[in-house]
Amino acid sequence: MTLMQWFIFFLIVQGIHGLGTWKLYIKASRQAWEAFVPVYNAVILMKIINRPWWWTILLFLPIVNLIMFAVVWVETARSFGKNSNADTILEVVTLGFYNYYLNYAADIKYIEDRSLQPRTGLGDWVSSILFAIVAATIVHTYFIQPFTIPTSSLEKTLLVGDFLFVSKVNYGARIPMTTIAAPMVHDTIPILKKKSYLAKYELPYMRIPGFQKIKHNDIVVFNWPVDTMLDMRHTDKFYYKPIDKKTNYVKRCVGLPGDSLEVRNGFVFINGKQNVLPKRAKLQFSYMVETNNGPFNTYQLANRYDITDFPQYNQDRSVCYFPAISDEALALFKNHPNVKSITPLKDEKGKRDAGIFPNNPDYNWNNDFFGPLYIPQAGKTIDINLNVLPLYKRVITAYEGNTLKVQGNQILINGKVATTYTFKQDYYWMMGDNRHNSQDARVWGFVPFDHVVGKPVFIWMSWDSNAKGFDKIRWDRLFTTVGGSGQPVSYFIPFLVVLFGWTGYNKWRKRKKNS
Repeated sequence: MTLMQWFIFFLIVQGIHGLGTWKLYIKASRQAWEAFVPVYNAVILMKIINRPWWWTILLFLPIVNLIMFAVVWVETARSFGKNSNADTILEVVTLGFYNYYLNYAADIKYIEDRSLQPRTGLGDWVSSILFAIVAATIVHTYFIQPFTIPTSSLEKTLLVGDFLFVSKVNYGARIPMTTIAAPMVHDTIPILKKKSYLAKYELPYMRIPGFQKIKHNDIVVFNWPVDTMLDMRHTDKFYYKPIDKKTNYVKRCVGLPGDSLEVRNGFVFINGKQNVLPKRAKLQFSYMVETNNGPFNTYQLANRYDITDFPQYNQDRSVCYFPAISDEALALFKNHPNVKSITPLKDEKGKRDAGIFPNNPDYNWNNDFFGPLYIPQAGKTIDINLNVLPLYKRVITAYEGNTLKVQGNQILINGKVATTYTFKQDYYWMMGDNRHNSQDARVWGFVPFDHVVGKPVFIWMSWDSNAKGFDKIRWDRLFTTVGGSGQPVSYFIPFLVVLFGWTGYNKWRKRKKNS
């Protein structure tokens, strides 16, 4: 829906509210017209039901408002003496239209100083749960979100099994586009395995301003732009997902809007200069290893040499393929007594990989030799022709909402012949440090800024599924920062000291207060 359509819908809802409550406003010693004035009517309603004015804000926050509407409907009924379970159920089931009965047919009186305490233990429990969900949804949506690392594309910096907190405020929290969805879950309801949202009623893209911009080598969480996942194992090219319900990905931003990017022999060059990664980052490449005495003990190998992905052997197990080894690990591993030879596996320049962006036979690009490529910047204009069209076709159509048609040698955008194109938003180039085992921008192209979710800032838990017992917990990674220079430092012990200190202080304060 467009902003104008949402505005018209908003006015209709305000009219429905006014028609269904104006007599209730009068009975509460207010004026009838106050029930019809948008936003103001909600502020007055909060006074009528004896709730704080800032609840009005919650009524306009997507997802949160789905809960708050039901709460306000029930609170309205209770403010006029309708406290039974039947009244509560009728308010919720009729989506608030039970107020029409109260407004026009019921013999009711306004209770000005009613008690706000739930009358039953169940009511108290339900109330606590609802407001805990509201608070958690606000934090999850606008401030910080938990995230789990599922793949090894950023191994050495982020490990498989790391549990992160992702900040929404650094780059600016995105207003949810999906207005009807289950709170605090992504695209699927756990256990039920059912879609968690309705895609029909979307808000246009809006974002609260952040306090920093994405920089080179920032690790960024974003929605996978080409997501058509029915679930994590099955795709359907005709399956539509709203932007904010597309699968969450995490990669390193190596290219910014306006950059010219090229990959040479697996290394990224920005505007002609090689990109220098932070010290915590370790590039990894694939190698073929010939052995002297059969296969390695892979688990022992991973621990001793810090090799990320376990090898795959040929039929007689004399040669193995290692998807990812860093330079540091390689320097040690090549001296292993079972290593006969190590051969790097890199594509040749000019050899086309059909699975590499832009998936066009005119571009002989591969994982190791790619580009040069201009990364679109908002407001910048480029010449558009049939040669460069494969690079920017998806940007023009899918991400910026234009129609595009090719007639002979002419390109028609929105029905008009076009020789230039001006980009509407910024785009980014996201890649993994695990260069041969990462599905990244080299496969699916640019990431629009409206797909950016946030910045990982903190690892609160790290779980090694291949280890045993207490070794499954990577203790040295608990409560470590994602960014920064040098080796990560764990703040787990200081956290425990503060936690126990605060708990002890609260107990002492309560004891002193009661004495």
